[in-house]
Amino acid sequence: MTATGDHQVEEFTIAVEQEKLDDMYERLRRTRFPQDFANDDWRYGYNGDYHRQLVEYWIEEYDWRDVERRMNELPHFKTTLMGVPLHFIHVRGKGPNPMPLLLHHGWPWTFWDVRKVIGPLTDPARYGGDPADPFDVVLISLPGYGFSSPLTEPGWNWWRTADLENALMKDVLGYEKYATAGGDWGALVAQQHGHKYEQDVYGVYTHFPAQMSHYLADHPDAPPGIAYDPVLGLPDAGEYGADEEGWFERGKLFVQQESGYGEIQLTKPQTLAALVTDSPAGQLAWITEKRYFWGLEERGVGTEPFERVWPKEDLVTTAAVYFLTETGGTSSRYYWECRGNPWKPSHANFPVVGAPTAVSIYPGEIYKPPRAWTEKYFNLQQYRVHDDGGHFAPLEVPDTYVDDVATFFRRFR
Repeated sequence: MTATGDHQVEEFTIAVEQEKLDDMYERLRRTRFPQDFANDDWRYGYNGDYHRQLVEYWIEEYDWRDVERRMNELPHFKTTLMGVPLHFIHVRGKGPNPMPLLLHHGWPWTFWDVRKVIGPLTDPARYGGDPADPFDVVLISLPGYGFSSPLTEPGWNWWRTADLENALMKDVLGYEKYATAGGDWGALVAQQHGHKYEQDVYGVYTHFPAQMSHYLADHPDAPPGIAYDPVLGLPDAGEYGADEEGWFERGKLFVQQESGYGEIQLTKPQTLAALVTDSPAGQLAWITEKRYFWGLEERGVGTEPFERVWPKEDLVTTAAVYFLTETGGTSSRYYWECRGNPWKPSHANFPVVGAPTAVSIYPGEIYKPPRAWTEKYFNLQQYRVHDDGGHFAPLEVPDTYVDDVATFFRRFR
């Protein structure tokens, strides 16, 4: 155990009790599979045949203990901060003057989905990068996700997470200034750092440049001069340039066809908790369907191209972490708390994110705003449109992600 200021930080080893594993496998063996028909194209949702394949793999081939061993090759820590249990990874950079870098996951991710970029960011020379670009990487499990549990108090959402992380970086770990990066919920958390804690960050890298008032009826952070679609609440189709063909339709598809999960988690997360906490197969279905559709456009149809991005081990590991830590419900509440405790701007300035910002657009992303909006919303210093990758960029295209991050933050060293 170590003490940093008034905060107690303990080294942490992931070691799931054997009784929990035995219970999980017993439940898997007793899975009742739903009837499914006329659903080869997943039009009704998660495909039943594939569900059977994944559950069989989980029972017959998957090895939690081996995954757990690999997870424990990273330095894990736990503390209690702002009244909540917090799990985080802290990997020191190798090389001259490492820059502190706060990374993020989202939903339905875990810290493990960011693992591929940690080595290249902390030890660039070993991975063929510039030896002068090392980072000290800090990566938390979001409150109520995975090993940042059990969460027993309400009110935790993405903007409050930024407050928690700022305290972690400055008060607990002792960094005066830090860089930050993220996608999904992690993009909003990172952007909040660049909005509220602009003086504490070198800059922000976001690969999901979403408006921070999204999911809310009102948009106090809507940049002047940008027209909005009155139904979707997104920048209007007329704001997109000639080289952004199909981007508006991509966001429209997500809002109209792929956001049902969000409405459930925004309104009735505890009802969902009763299902996913009881059934590992149910937890697997709930999150795997999202991963299938969120990368469909650039990846192609079918489970073979899906597994080139998402091997069965990764799909099952994510479900296993949620199930074994019993955080399917509290991670879903993160959505309710977004709408139930709405984000409020810390200032009325534009750009909304005043810290220097890098934005990357990946072809498979679920929503891609127009550059006209992006340039007004962020203090935009780097902008890249990629030809590969999607919503889960640090897992899908780690080399591209690392190059984006290293290139952008090099100017602040």
